[in-house]
Amino acid sequence: MRSRQPFQSPDTADAVSRHPCYSEEAHRYFARMHLPVAPACNIQCNYCNRKFDCVNESRPGVVSEVLTPAEAERKVKGVAAQLLQLSVVGIAGPGDPLANSERTFETFERVRRHVPDVMLCLSTNGLTVYRHADRIAELGIGHVTLTINAVDPEIGREIYPWVVDEGKRYEGKEAAELLLSRQLQGLEALVSRGVLVKINSVLIPGVNDKHLPEVSKVIRKLGAAVHNVTPLIIAPGSRYEAEGRRAPRPKELYRIQEEIGRDGLRVMRHCRQCRADAVGLLGQDRSGDFTLADLPADPQPDPDARRKFQEDLDTRIRQRIAARQSRCGPLPMEGKRAPSIAATRVAVATRGGGKVNRHFGHATEFLVYESDGSSIKLLGVRKIQAYCVGTADCNGDKEATLQEICSLLGDCRLLLCSGIGAAPRAALNRAGILPLVRKGEIEEQVLESVKYNRYFDPIPVSKG
Repeated sequence: MRSRQPFQSPDTADAVSRHPCYSEEAHRYFARMHLPVAPACNIQCNYCNRKFDCVNESRPGVVSEVLTPAEAERKVKGVAAQLLQLSVVGIAGPGDPLANSERTFETFERVRRHVPDVMLCLSTNGLTVYRHADRIAELGIGHVTLTINAVDPEIGREIYPWVVDEGKRYEGKEAAELLLSRQLQGLEALVSRGVLVKINSVLIPGVNDKHLPEVSKVIRKLGAAVHNVTPLIIAPGSRYEAEGRRAPRPKELYRIQEEIGRDGLRVMRHCRQCRADAVGLLGQDRSGDFTLADLPADPQPDPDARRKFQEDLDTRIRQRIAARQSRCGPLPMEGKRAPSIAATRVAVATRGGGKVNRHFGHATEFLVYESDGSSIKLLGVRKIQAYCVGTADCNGDKEATLQEICSLLGDCRLLLCSGIGAAPRAALNRAGILPLVRKGEIEEQVLESVKYNRYFDPIPVSKG
């Protein structure tokens, strides 16, 4: 068995260079695909309602179609033939993949046989990982995501009302004790076999918000590669909805990310909480473009075309990194700020590719960066309701939407986009956010805009 490796080691760096969830650079260029072949789940989460799909890993939304392994094979081949930047194929639900282990492993076997150049990825609640660790390693599933929301059963019982294992139902604290112990056992088993493990934790205000730093310490000691703290999304009809729980505010998420980053564990900040049938770049779900009805009966990917295309993307990433470092040096390590007196937060509207290239009215999310004009750091993603959703709606009263956007971006001083109308520009100005129309590389535009803004207005010290 292989021993654990530091995340920054050459072998590990190569393993994540094309994985959009593990690499902030890769997520701008490389695509992932989730295969919804696993409908059953073996635990209940209080933020999930199975009628509306399982949110344990992937959310939001119901999958459009649950596939058989044979259908999944056809779909992977069809997508790989058209989407040359597809680098990762994963199974994340809509239930738990290892509660559907036969379907899951048969699907991975088919993918490995017919599209061997993609990386394989698995997301699970971790209840039965220890039973399948050898099989995972044998199939070459090099990346696994475990959702670990607590390491204290007293907290876990507030998240998981029941667990079913080998036909027996466990409830309350007993269920939490079983699940949490199995999750840590599974993490150790995977790491010892050379599998890179990302831990997802759902930030639940009033339940585990103060506990997540302890979760981070435990998983770091056991060899986790990345910690991804995601904001709570409450499914309709779930227990948490009935209890009136709320999603965390951006500043709450940011504070947790900063705290866990200080211990040296890599923190994922560009997560989109993807659907279990997502296809494409993070933030650009194209699953609707690749339904089974639209695919050929026996699609055939071109291995040479895929290799050449992805090698070109590798070159573009290296050039981007070199250009950025020539402007502002290496990015600061997790938990450490670049030396500066003050910094500005900047919201960026983007369609992908590492560029400022989306109109404000069409944006459904903003990337938020922090910069002092000489260094730059991604803080996270803020999802919004688009201001403009059609000609008729754009002519109507969108004041409520603007207020919501201004509130969500209230800690930002600048907003960069490729275009913006008069009404949202005025609303942002009233909220103390300066919109600037820019096009080009995100890092370059953020740095230049922060420096430009300095001549006209003092840059406020950012607050969490």
